[in-house]
Amino acid sequence: MRTPTSGWSAGWTQANLIALPKERAYDFLLFAQRNPKPCPVLDVTEPGAVSASIFGGDLRTDLPAYRVYEYGEPVAEVTDVVFSWRDDLVCFLIGCSFTFEAALLDAGVPVRHIAAGTNVPMYRTDRACRPAGELSGPMVVSMPPIPADLVATAVRVTSRYPAVHGAPVHVGDPRSLGIADLDRPDFGDPVEVRPGEIPVFWACGVTSQAAVIQSRPPFAIAHAPGSMAITDVRDSSYLIP
Repeated sequence: MRTPTSGWSAGWTQANLIALPKERAYDFLLFAQRNPKPCPVLDVTEPGAVSASIFGGDLRTDLPAYRVYEYGEPVAEVTDVVFSWRDDLVCFLIGCSFTFEAALLDAGVPVRHIAAGTNVPMYRTDRACRPAGELSGPMVVSMPPIPADLVATAVRVTSRYPAVHGAPVHVGDPRSLGIADLDRPDFGDPVEVRPGEIPVFWACGVTSQAAVIQSRPPFAIAHAPGSMAITDVRDSSYLIP
């Protein structure tokens, strides 16, 4: 049974994966540079490489699940992409908020989707990212509900991890982000928002997949949302004082 990697391998940095043909790689690198909050790049491979400096395993097989895109459409969700792999693919590993969840728990901030054993809910927003070359798309956010008296703690803890999205981009009314219904996430699973809790929204690396969906490049490979690359780098490497 496949489960999201949220809560797995505490202490080790998790990352989003997006792999694009070499001719699209510069566009994506520029897209990430212009949109560092949702797309903080942790590592980039050489074309065709199947490992990275922060990931010594095989990027084609060592994530729980992958999505293959053709012209912006998801055409397969599989447990490896060996047979889809191309020698011209450049892989980007992008920071993930799962990395700071252990720090939130250590600070006494509950993480609902871990407790529920579900995937974090993720939503497309009405906030357009800065385009780059042929790539454009909306910012995607993740949302764990936080008890009102712990929101400041959550902001303080996560702001110390800027390489994995850092502090929230919005606290409160989801309609301010163009999100009409929290019970209908675009990716992941809905979670209960209980009385006394506030929706808190962090920028999400699935923004890279939203850009693929909107921009429709001929080919791309990504992690299945919630099924992250667990890297060889400790969370503490991305913690700032």
